[in-house]
Amino acid sequence: MNSIKKVVLAYSGGLDTSIIIPWLKENYNCEVIACAVDVGQGEELSPLRKKAIKTGASKIYIIDAKKEFVTDFIWPVLKANAVYEGRYLLGTSFARPLIASKIVEVAKKEKADAVCHGATGKGNDQVRFELTFKALDPDLKIIAPWREWNLKSREEEVEYAGARGIPVPVTKKKPYSMDRNLWHISYEGGILEDTWNEYDEDMFLYTVSPEKAPAKPAFIELYFEKGIPKKINGKTYGPVEMIFKLNELAGKNGVGRIDIVENRLVGMKSRGVYETPGGTVLHTALRDLEAITLDRDTLHYKELIAPRYAELVYNGQWHSGLRRAFDAFVSYAERNVTGTVKLKLYKGSCMAVARKSEYSLYDKNIATFSKDEMYNHKDAEGFINLFGLPTKVEAILKKAGKFK
Repeated sequence: MNSIKKVVLAYSGGLDTSIIIPWLKENYNCEVIACAVDVGQGEELSPLRKKAIKTGASKIYIIDAKKEFVTDFIWPVLKANAVYEGRYLLGTSFARPLIASKIVEVAKKEKADAVCHGATGKGNDQVRFELTFKALDPDLKIIAPWREWNLKSREEEVEYAGARGIPVPVTKKKPYSMDRNLWHISYEGGILEDTWNEYDEDMFLYTVSPEKAPAKPAFIELYFEKGIPKKINGKTYGPVEMIFKLNELAGKNGVGRIDIVENRLVGMKSRGVYETPGGTVLHTALRDLEAITLDRDTLHYKELIAPRYAELVYNGQWHSGLRRAFDAFVSYAERNVTGTVKLKLYKGSCMAVARKSEYSLYDKNIATFSKDEMYNHKDAEGFINLFGLPTKVEAILKKAGKFK
């Protein structure tokens, strides 16, 4: 411990990191530099500068990384159609490697001996932070207080904070945690730990309940270039503004909520409630655009790697060679995924209702049930005979008693 003189802490101002500053000073007798990375937390960042210094940090960095978050993390995952266990859109998962990378940058600038995070020993975030630390600077020491201190619960953390006059955003009565960024908000703990308890409607920030959404559907048009969204209803938006606008449009129509039990990397099941309004719209639209712009084999192969890509991101393996290799494939596959998708948003549902692209592989002249010149129905007979030959041979052998 004595070799550690300066630590950079991934600081959010939440319960865990609020008490880590005094804990580090008490247990390591070191200087603590707080670093908050802005990935879209909004007003949560406002009090952090004063709070960090008041609780013992020597200084605090607040780094605006919203654009980088969208272009370098959200867009690659979106283009890969990566969804963990078919439902979770990975909002926390791909925010952590970005935050960790900024912590490493500050540590190098400040010549710190160690970095620190507030992730628990039960969760996935400890892996996401630490694999990034190891990938970017393997010489840095890593401090994970949840694996060292004697505090065993959120309730004990609240007591620890109270004894030191540290205000925290949770109480013993309502101790669930919330993680917010541009892409989503996640809710865990508290009443949500009982899978039979319904979530509290009052906790949502990005979405209205479907029951309270407008009685008439809303229609929006999304334009993509090479798999990246560029326009909403004909108007061009920058990466950050694009997410904010879609969150607004989808959120007021109740789109983007899920309540799931997921399989954590560390072996346990965990319940999470998420709201990802803009992300839900983007995933729906892009998959629909790919349906007309990707050939069958490429589309099907993308569907094969998407779950594996999602696992890599979920498990904190952002810097793995496999994810980079997948990115290379996806970038090439998306070269013609350009066009417009029209979506209908209505009381929690999001459905593509129209699509067009100059690179569309859909040919109305071939697909039509009316008379056409390009497709000869008689050709289907020979195709079926060849395609079904293994099935026919097996049936013949079974009939002759030579095959079981």
